[in-house]
Amino acid sequence: MNLQCTKNMQLLINDESTCKKDGICANECPVAIIRLKDGNGFPEMVQGGEGICLLCGHCVAVCPQGALSHIKVPIEECPPILKEVEISEEQAIQFLRSRRSVRFFKNRPVEKEKIQRLIEAARYAPTGSNSQSIEWTVFTDKTEIRNLAGLTVEWMKNVREANSQAIADFPYIPMIIAAWEMGMDVVLREAPALIIASAPQKNTSGMTDLSISLSYLDLIAPKLGLGTCWAGLLQGGLTSWKPLKDAVGLPEGHSQHYPMMLGYSKYKYFRLPERKLPKINWK
Repeated sequence: MNLQCTKNMQLLINDESTCKKDGICANECPVAIIRLKDGNGFPEMVQGGEGICLLCGHCVAVCPQGALSHIKVPIEECPPILKEVEISEEQAIQFLRSRRSVRFFKNRPVEKEKIQRLIEAARYAPTGSNSQSIEWTVFTDKTEIRNLAGLTVEWMKNVREANSQAIADFPYIPMIIAAWEMGMDVVLREAPALIIASAPQKNTSGMTDLSISLSYLDLIAPKLGLGTCWAGLLQGGLTSWKPLKDAVGLPEGHSQHYPMMLGYSKYKYFRLPERKLPKINWK
């Protein structure tokens, strides 16, 4: 095998014995830093290209012959797409429609190995400019999770006392406070695990990135026997209540965040509820 890695293509490794010089890798490169040498030769990276490479791996993934590798995205770590495990459109639609928000959990801890697997799957979610800057904060101690729920209720009490308009905008706040005082946690639903995805403030696409990553985790969780629910009440407190922020302890500089409850669902679902028809504005 003739592997080429010259000064001008420090990140690319091309197998000239299998490369067809078809230019697909060059055409596909999102930042146009790959070219065919002399216009019809083997692919190479343009001068200075290594400084703006997104490390997205498109060049490796798109080569039909598997001739191109990347030093930081090696072909050995990029398994081929297997047709035998592809799903049909019908299967994909049922998979998406069968996803439910789980608010009632079994009194059973979630294995850290499963949480690790979920987060490992979520790392394949797209991020702006392939920044991959999402970090994860995970709580598995039920006492700590209940403490976070209690701090969220304290935030709601503060909102109730300081801003009457907030009660008009969010009429459920008094009911949540009353439920908590009766011993019911409708904030975090006594979930055995809590996952918070976060991104640095400097990441301009941070909220979008972490939302997509959480969606990946959300969708794959049922295949590991787990249920999820987006923790909007906790998110509300995290945006403005310092005691809650301090208790969560997100990574420094991570001002973008969203939490998700996780656990084994107490109930099983057998139907696919309908939703409103989409409103589409064709242009």
